[in-house]
This record gives sequence, C-alpha cells and structure tokens, in this order.
Amino acid sequence: MKKAVFLDRDGVINKAIVKNGKPYPPKDLNSVEILFGVKASLQALRDADWMIIVITNQPDVARGKISKKEVEKINTYMKNTLPINEFYTCFHDNYDLCDCRKPKPGALTLAAKNNNIDLNYSYMIGDRWKDIEAGKRAGCKTILINSHYKEKQPTDYTFQAKSLSEAVKIILG
Repeated sequence: MKKAVFLDRDGVINKAIVKNGKPYPPKDLNSVEILFGVKASLQALRDADWMIIVITNQPDVARGKISKKEVEKINTYMKNTLPINEFYTCFHDNYDLCDCRKPKPGALTLAAKNNNIDLNYSYMIGDRWKDIEAGKRAGCKTILINSHYKEKQPTDYTFQAKSLSEAVKIILG
C-alpha cells in the first residue's frame, strides 16, 4: 500500500484571502499566490515517495460566487506548477449533506481507495478545524497549520506547524 500527504488548498498551498479574521479562497486564477516554500516542500515529499493529494472544499461554487470552471482552472494551474498527484474538490455547500465535504472523510477515503493508500500511515495537513476533523475521521495523522483565524479552532491534532515547510519537516523527520 502507498502512503499519502493530503493537503487543504487555500491557506496551505496558496495564500488565503483573510477578511475580518476569516479565510476565503482566491476569486480567480490571477488572485492565486503560491506560498513561500511550497514547491520545494512538495518536491521533498515526492522525492521520498509520498503521494500528494489535495482535498479542498469550494462551496463558493454552490453559492454562485465563483464558477466550477474557474476553480478547476486554479486546480489545473497548481497541478501543472507543483508536484501534486491529484485533486479531490467538493463543490457543495453545508446543506447539501454530501460525503465529500470536510469535515466528513469521504474525499480522503475515496482517494485512498482509488490509489491503494494506507490512511493509517498518511497525513492530513490543513489550516482549519474541518481539515483536521476529516483527517482524524479517515484515520490519518493530522498537522494543523495554525493561522489563528477568528473561528472555531481544532484542539485534537497530531502536530502543529507554522507553515507547510515546517509540516513537511515533521513528516520527513
């Protein structure tokens, strides 16, 4: 079986747009800013034989604030620019009650099934409580990138880091 690092997108790979202490995704491809050290960190994981899979909630599609095509354009840009194996994107909102929307683990378990990944030897890295909860429910170790947002904070994570670079150092020892 394989091992994977699952990553949230906004706030982990790219800079989140923070308004009143809450994070928001970029509104279009031109607004995307890849965070410092991300490419080198992801390459270090790939060089160590980790699969890299992005698990992202994008409810602004269901809310009519961004098109699915624009989100897919952002994801494609990231996949072509960074050493990412796959994206699993939930376009639903909370009221849709889907299994793929974090904090539910459906996207992680589907990725694991599709790629023969052992979730017990994998990590979920995120900057919000929903990321950490999804990783825990899937059976992964979790790493919180603490951005000190003014919202519910996770308390039950495996590790905490200041950036993706620091999180990758934890994983690679």
